[in-house]
Amino acid sequence: MIAEAATRAAVERAARESYGRLLAFLAARTHDLAAAEDALADAFQAALEHWPRDGVPTKPEAWLMTAAKRRLLDRARHAQVHAQATAALAQAAAEAQARANADPVFPDERLKLLFLCAHPAIDAHARTPLMLQTVLGLDAARIASAFLVAPATMGQRLSRAKTKIRDAGIGFDMPLAAELPARLAAVLEAIYAAYGSGWDDVAGADAKRRGLAAEAIELGRVLGALLPQEPEVPALLALMLYCESRRAARRDAAGAYVPLSEQNVADWSHSLIDEADHLLRLALARRRPGRFQLEAAIQSVHAARRLSGHTDWHAVALLYAALRQLAPTIGAATAHAAAVAEAYGAEAGWTQLQTIPAAAVAQYQPYWALAGHLLARLGRRAEANAAYARAIGLCEDAAMRELLQRRRMAD
Repeated sequence: MIAEAATRAAVERAARESYGRLLAFLAARTHDLAAAEDALADAFQAALEHWPRDGVPTKPEAWLMTAAKRRLLDRARHAQVHAQATAALAQAAAEAQARANADPVFPDERLKLLFLCAHPAIDAHARTPLMLQTVLGLDAARIASAFLVAPATMGQRLSRAKTKIRDAGIGFDMPLAAELPARLAAVLEAIYAAYGSGWDDVAGADAKRRGLAAEAIELGRVLGALLPQEPEVPALLALMLYCESRRAARRDAAGAYVPLSEQNVADWSHSLIDEADHLLRLALARRRPGRFQLEAAIQSVHAARRLSGHTDWHAVALLYAALRQLAPTIGAATAHAAAVAEAYGAEAGWTQLQTIPAAAVAQYQPYWALAGHLLARLGRRAEANAAYARAIGLCEDAAMRELLQRRRMAD
């Protein structure tokens, strides 16, 4: 049992640290995302079977690549594919073997695959979800939840996108420099969504999601080196670092979730905030406003509480109003209403919240949590209880559910 648990932990660690690189390497050489995913899944299954008996290899990533490569070669032979395709796979095998003895084992090709998934021939609605699944390893159900659509709908969308890549022969080469800016928005959105998925795991109970926040930050840094003149790139990195600076303050000594407004600023990482401040200044100096610059600016206002002792909610409300003009998302609209309530009172916040179409928030938990809080402040107790109950029912995180239950009792 101990050996089995240790092996499973080693496989989970390899998946967390190497999945994106391995998939990018395989997909770039086979031009078939679905086949690369299948081969990699088989490789991880083989690891669960062989590593308990043979021991965890010195270079797990190289072992997994070799196993996946063999699966792809078998598939190519069984399907009697064109000799040229088999030769390409054989070349990939030779490359994998050569890289197995190098350090690091394989190059980081995740960005190449991210930009491939942003190809204009792929449905715009599928680009970011495709990146989240293929490069960052999120499952269709979690992606569907993030995009407020049914899992079946998201699964079909992703399947069609992969078929499009394969059947249209979309190239896996890095786009020309002139093509990168047009694809950048979807790549930034995917990196931020990946960070958000890791950040939302308040308890840190999901091993796969635990590594996503760090991976997203790493990708943000690599992207900054690739596109140093694009202001939204350092802005996104600043945004993630502002959030990351508060990680240690999100839970108290008893393990309960602590909302931002109640966190002890002494528990924040001041070095990460300083780095985020520097990155945001770099982005703003280019005088090309964008969504992530506004989002980072909002977080910078929250971070300023470590110096001033209070949050400038009027500034936060103004920034959210501007963000809604550039990126009119449900999340921005809900956060705007919350900021308005803090700056101008519960009645003003409730009025702002009612501007969001009811159909758009049926399954959006933050909306109902805010509605419960504002209705309670307005003395509408029965409606507040109903809203809180709905928010609790939609909440997947146990720590967040406990917070909502405490607020429901306190309001």
